[in-house]
Amino acid sequence: MSLLAEQFEVLEQTTAPELRGTVSEVRGLALRVAGLPVPIGAMVRIDPRSARMNEASEKSDGLPGEVVGFDREYAIVMPLGAVAGVRPGDDVVAVQHAQQVRVGESLLGRVLDGFGRPIDGGGPLLDTAPRPLHPSPVDPMDRPVIEQPLATGVRAVDAMISLGRGQRLGVFAAPGVGKSTLLGGIAKHTAADVSVIALVGERGREVRDFIDNVLGPEGLKRSVVVCATSDEPALLRLRAAMVATSVAEYFRDQGKDVLLVMDSVTRFCQAQRQIGLAAGEPPATRGYPPSVFSMLPTLLERSGSTNAGSITGLYAVLVEGDDMDEPIADACRGVLDGHVLLSRQLAEQGHYPAIDVLGSISRVANDVTSKEHQAARREVLKLVSSYRQVEELLNIGAYAQGSNADFDLAIACKPAIDQLLQQGGSEVRGRADFQTTQAQLFALTQQIQQQRKQLNQAPQQRRPVQGPRG
Repeated sequence: MSLLAEQFEVLEQTTAPELRGTVSEVRGLALRVAGLPVPIGAMVRIDPRSARMNEASEKSDGLPGEVVGFDREYAIVMPLGAVAGVRPGDDVVAVQHAQQVRVGESLLGRVLDGFGRPIDGGGPLLDTAPRPLHPSPVDPMDRPVIEQPLATGVRAVDAMISLGRGQRLGVFAAPGVGKSTLLGGIAKHTAADVSVIALVGERGREVRDFIDNVLGPEGLKRSVVVCATSDEPALLRLRAAMVATSVAEYFRDQGKDVLLVMDSVTRFCQAQRQIGLAAGEPPATRGYPPSVFSMLPTLLERSGSTNAGSITGLYAVLVEGDDMDEPIADACRGVLDGHVLLSRQLAEQGHYPAIDVLGSISRVANDVTSKEHQAARREVLKLVSSYRQVEELLNIGAYAQGSNADFDLAIACKPAIDQLLQQGGSEVRGRADFQTTQAQLFALTQQIQQQRKQLNQAPQQRRPVQGPRG
């Protein structure tokens, strides 16, 4: 019955082929089109008038576009390409009321553009079916409780910020601190069945580098990559995020555990800002129109668990100027089920991955880990916090050993803690194993207990913390 309902939904979104209007004017990035009675979100095709007047000419594919708003009797259309060559009087033909993407098992191992078309030279996609790009929201009563962990292969995440199958986690980072490398490593080594990766607004140079060097052939085999680079139209960048999410939903409905990686949500919001301002929306918070903050939870809520399968979402958020309170970061934190914070200071120290475990949190960590795991995590976090408090005193030579038992233990255990939290890419091989990381965490806590006993057996004379010398 659900299959029939899905086919009916696709059928209802089919548009009569004769709905057409004409271009009246161009304002910035948008066209004003007269006589086009179609809803917002409808896909259209802009046909040059010269092609229509010259019957002998070969039929043009036209310029695709999308209806993004209305201005009195005019439909506002944003082209999915350059507006050069568009003239008043050009035909604008409705293609479909709502956007669709073709999905199927043949997408695995492929690289797609914002339309869902392959761009890797691997031939056409076979055995695919249309799926709505903007489906109805999942009933919250159909979302089961998150109880199963999802291994990522990154010890700092699995041990300290444990993910659950169906969780939505933000990765907050300034540019250049290893965000893409971290996300690529997780996508490559995760215990999920399928990885869907959306590269939204990335530099063109970085796409091939990410696929070949970060993801690698092994990771690409069970992944689908959707990319729209920064030089492509805002609508195409927006659509790439929606295409990737729809592809992830397809595999979820096949009963699989899917990892959806989106890099980045910030560029998705910037694309919607361009669209909203072109459609006449007033700028609100830091120039972002209201539609950005309305669309953001709609996108993020599409991840999660259902009775069929799960989508675990990892959403990269660019933090401008290391400001965690900027509008997009603040809005994402309110919707997501936790966040991983990448620290520039740790990156500058050669600490990879540069995860600030004190500034990161997973809201389902206690639901997917044992009591022993939770106790071990708290023990490690306490020592990391203690070391951070005394670090500045150590750097200037102002801390006297024996002044504080917690500080002494944190200083003694720091190399062992760093060994758990730091991890080079070559250390991860094959699929991730959550039990292995747990065993390493428990072994660390045993070392901490032994170190504590040694410090207690040979107490130092307690002296107050001294100020700088000389």
